[in-house]
Amino acid sequence: MIPDVLVADHAIEYTYTRSTGPVIGAFLTGLRDKQIRGIRGVDGRVLVPPAEYDPVTSADLTELGDVADVGVVKTWSWNETPLAGQPLDRPFAWALIQLDGADTGMLAAVDAGSPAGMRTGLRVKAQWADERVGSIRDLVCFVPEGDA
Repeated sequence: MIPDVLVADHAIEYTYTRSTGPVIGAFLTGLRDKQIRGIRGVDGRVLVPPAEYDPVTSADLTELGDVADVGVVKTWSWNETPLAGQPLDRPFAWALIQLDGADTGMLAAVDAGSPAGMRTGLRVKAQWADERVGSIRDLVCFVPEGDA
């Protein structure tokens, strides 16, 4: 004889909404306003995107500042077949971009048209979303500076 089986509905949910805090919140607010913010590390380097803690010393970081929305491609990789949810729906490059005024690279998409349009050392400029809400997607991608 088979015993009765207990059956109960159970919803698995994650109801917590992460707060961004003063550093990441300032970065996202800057993106909404078409401005990219960095933070000064203990050694004087400007980190973009900003971090809450120094990567070398683990000290709290608080000195936020603006950097340019133009910079240089430090390294890149071509993405021939973008996946759903990626920044662009056509082939593009993933690149580490060192913005003017920053000492570190920021990972972002570059809409260069083809691999022939990409190179290390390429100057690029930010392309902003028409409607910005304070999200990383407010910065759609970068384009070669002459194409902006």
